[in-house]
Amino acid sequence: MSATVTPFPNVAARAAQVGFERDELTRILDLYGRMVAAGMWRDYAMDFGKEAAAFSAFRRAAERPEARIEKRPSLRSKQGMWTLFGEGGHVLKRGHELPGVLFPLERRLLKVVAG
Repeated sequence: MSATVTPFPNVAARAAQVGFERDELTRILDLYGRMVAAGMWRDYAMDFGKEAAAFSAFRRAAERPEARIEKRPSLRSKQGMWTLFGEGGHVLKRGHELPGVLFPLERRLLKVVAG
């Protein structure tokens, strides 16, 4: 009698997946909550892959994201692992620190509150 060992599927794939740290996700969700309260965003989505993790914010669920925050650790030593993309997919800001990359969204929120 011979025994066959079958490995648990996708264990290696999950280990190689990029994700957000707790403090990073807290910072992003705090901004998301304030944007929802201001009536600017209504929905969000998160995507976790081998190369990058992304948080996308939507004005309405059925359209493309108004903003996408991407964490790509492979760019950590180059231009910074954080990137903020606009609605058309163009890069709004890159950097090594999350607060600096989120600043254009924070500034827009301040204009909405002040105006």
